[in-house]
Parts: sequence; C-alpha cells; structure tokens
Amino acid sequence: MFKFQFIITQKIMHKKIKVVLIGAGSFVFGSTISSDLLTYPEMKDITISLVDIDKRKLQTSAKILKQKIQNHHLNNYVEVTTNRREALKNADYVVTSIRSGGMEATNLDLEIPAKYGIDQGVGDTVGPGGVFYGLRNASTLLDIAHDMEEISPDALLINYTNPMAIVSWAVNKFSKIKYIGLCDSVPETARELAEFANVPFSEVTYVAAGINHMAWFIKLEWNGKDLYPILETKLKDPKVYRNHSSFAYKEPVKVEIFKATGYFQAENGNHLSEYLPYFRKTPDLIAKYRLLDHNGRMAFMNSRQKREERMERGKRNGRDTKIERSIEPASKIIYAIEMDSPIKVYGNVINTNLIPNLRYGSAVEVPVLVDGSGLHPVYIGEIPPHLAALNNLNINVQELVIKAIEEHSKERVFQALLLDPLTSSLLTIPRIRSLWKEMLELEKPYLPELR
Repeated sequence: MFKFQFIITQKIMHKKIKVVLIGAGSFVFGSTISSDLLTYPEMKDITISLVDIDKRKLQTSAKILKQKIQNHHLNNYVEVTTNRREALKNADYVVTSIRSGGMEATNLDLEIPAKYGIDQGVGDTVGPGGVFYGLRNASTLLDIAHDMEEISPDALLINYTNPMAIVSWAVNKFSKIKYIGLCDSVPETARELAEFANVPFSEVTYVAAGINHMAWFIKLEWNGKDLYPILETKLKDPKVYRNHSSFAYKEPVKVEIFKATGYFQAENGNHLSEYLPYFRKTPDLIAKYRLLDHNGRMAFMNSRQKREERMERGKRNGRDTKIERSIEPASKIIYAIEMDSPIKVYGNVINTNLIPNLRYGSAVEVPVLVDGSGLHPVYIGEIPPHLAALNNLNINVQELVIKAIEEHSKERVFQALLLDPLTSSLLTIPRIRSLWKEMLELEKPYLPELR
C-alpha cells in the first residue's frame, strides 16, 4: 500500500491567475502550453506572461497567442517581455523550457565527444553532452529559482528543461521554491506497451519509478492481471521482430533490457542506450540497434527546427489559430490545484526516501497526486536491487555534477565524466581527461564559473 509524501502548495487567491512561460520563444513549447491554458473555461481570466531572450521569436509567439485569444473571444491578458524579473511579479506558476547556450553549445556537446569515439544519439541528459548541458541549464534554472525566491516565493516552478534529473536535484537542493519536473516518457511508453500487447490502454494500470528517462514499470496490469506474461509471449514470436511497425522492431534496446532485467523502462531506446555501457561501443552495435549517431542527431534537430519554422509561419499567417488541449500535464497541474480537481501525473521530485534504495536527496521520477493542497509524491518503497543499481550508476554522475555546481569545481566535472557509464566504457582515464579539458575550453563562454 502506498503512502504519500506531502509538498504543500499554498495558494494565494488572486482574481486572475498568472502563469509565466520562460522559453516561450520556442514555438512548440510556448504555443502548446499557452494554448492548453486557454482551454479551461473556469480559468478564463488567466494572465499569460511570455518570456524569452530572443525578441523576434518572442514577438512571434505573442502574436500567435493574441490571435487565438481574439479569434475565440477570450478575456486572457498577455504579457510579453525579455525581462524575467519583471515577468515574475505576482506569478502563481512558472513553466520553464530552455536551452542555455543555444544550438551552438549543443553542437559542441555532440561534436567534441564524437572526436573521442563517443557517439551520442541525444547528448542532453547523460554522457559528456549531458554533463555539460547539465552544468549550463541547472545554473540558469537556479538563477530563475533565486529570482522567484525574491519576487514570487509562493509560486510553483514547473520545469520541462533537461537534463531533468540534474536540474531537479539542483533546484531542490539549492533553492526553497516549490518544484516539479515533467516528462512524457512514462505515459507514452505505457501506451506503446498496451498497443503491443493488443489491449485497450484505458484498461491498463501501472506504477513506474526510478530516475528520469530510466523509470521502471514495477507494476503493469491489464484489468487487474499482470501484463508482463502477455508481453513475454509476444516477444517469443519471431514475426514481431520483422514487422517494422511493431514495438519489438522499433525498440530493440528496450526489449534487450527487458530480457536482461525482467522489466520495461520508460524511455525510447535511442536515449536509453546512452545511460548504459552496452549499446554504443562500436558503429556496428549502433547500426544493429538502429540508433542515431551524433550526425543523425544533428540532422534530426535541424529537420525539426525547419519543421517548427514552417509550422510557425503557417500559424503566424493566420492559417491555424485553433486551441486544443495537448497531452502535456503542466496546465492540468495548474487546473488541479486551482480548482481542487485531483489528478495523477508522473513527476521528478526530491527523493525523501520515496525510493529508499536510491540516493537520498537525489531526483526521482514517481507518481505525484495533485489537488487543491498541492503536490503529493507517492511513496514507492525499494525497487528491485538490480534496477536500483542501474539507476545508481547514473545518480553517481548526477551527484558529481551537483557537486561541481556547488563547489564551482572543474575537477568534479572530470570525476562526473570518469564515472559516466557510456564514457567509461569507451575511454581510458587519460583520454577522459583530454576530453574534459577540450570541452571546458571550447564551451567556456557558455558555462558557469568553474575553477
């Protein structure tokens, strides 16, 4: 039976709720979350404050949002500013999605490790790219959190920024604000598994727990029956591995980990492969498991950026200003708190023994109940020891990045790389130190102060 860890969110009842979106110049993020907020008639007077450092993109997001409000005869007020501190005045909720250092730094996160033979398929959460991305984004999120402590101390910070575990750990450790980190990987994987098992998703119940991008389905049931035996039977059929639309074909890393551990985990295999030392040792392995290499990742990001620009132009030209609620949970959390309408989401929160065999104080991903009194993370208990051990391989790295931020220490960054499962599976200690020095030098303009 589950117990609950209570984080009380004290509400200050304003006539109008104010939600601040930081990173609103990102078209998909800004448009999606702002549109979601417009879909609740009970919150028709909500104030939406759009914040970004890119003035051009910010103005585009604002224009699209104002068009939607006008076309649907809504009463929402829109603020538009590059001044974060100004936007935080009277804020009730702050939603963040940022990329500190922009694509310039992200490209370095991928290109420099690739020179050393570390081919990352994502590079924003673990591996050398994740370590340096974590240094940048956690420092910026802490700046936001400290501004909130001063200007809007009762507001709730809802974060979408990766690396989720490092950012969540840093904000919880070094600030006093209320916080939850959000990721869609758990419900998306549950839906994929239900489809693969050929059972209705609405009849599937589950509990997942662990760390972000590496949460395990420790309970997976269909109408009260264990779904795992059905999945095991499906995976014994050779045809599912030849069907290109099948989960077994599309997710060979997830299947391999399931066969090794007995549990499915909640992240796409391309990303999961970076958390582990088994799948990216050689180009042949990367090809065998149909993973992206760093060139594929950069091509994907460039194509996505162009696709978003096309979507943005279409909406900016007034071709589509409809509003509809997405699957993103941020607006649902705000509604649940303001209307005292209970929901359950999966969130990244501080580990106050929610999972006792993971590091106390680290960031864990667990079910979180949300209602008018705030956020209530669910106590899970110990997860199977081999799953905890795999999680802890990455928690060790996260902890050293947190130490690097706390101590402004370059050496802690080296130690994080030294323990990283992917890096240590491919490089000797001297090569790791050489990689560390090169990344520190070339990324210096984007990093917090280190000594």
